[in-house]
Amino acid sequence: MEEERVDKWLWAARFFKSRTLAATACAGGRVDVNGQSAKASKAIRRGDRLEITLPHGKCIVRVVAHAGRRGSGAEAARLYEDLTPPAPPRQMSPRPIYRAAGAGRPTKRERRMLDRLRS
Repeated sequence: MEEERVDKWLWAARFFKSRTLAATACAGGRVDVNGQSAKASKAIRRGDRLEITLPHGKCIVRVVAHAGRRGSGAEAARLYEDLTPPAPPRQMSPRPIYRAAGAGRPTKRERRMLDRLRS
């Protein structure tokens, strides 16, 4: 088996819970194969680069192997090489102001700091 449908591969690699969701993503233009938008029936081969737009972000993967069937998560991870660049480092938020229980109302300065922290 040298070629496989992209929707079937995405489902077997566990990017989508069902093959229907994978086909819908392809039809919606959220899957690119080698830089071109792919239909669900597009045949993919080893070495192809896929860009998949998911709700939590974009994944860039290279096809390493084909799946005869959907397997466990460990088997699915062997089907591709993840090329997604790492996320930028998150900025540290200032330390929250902790008040002892029963210490009274916050001062005007402390209230402004709490408002800045919450927004």
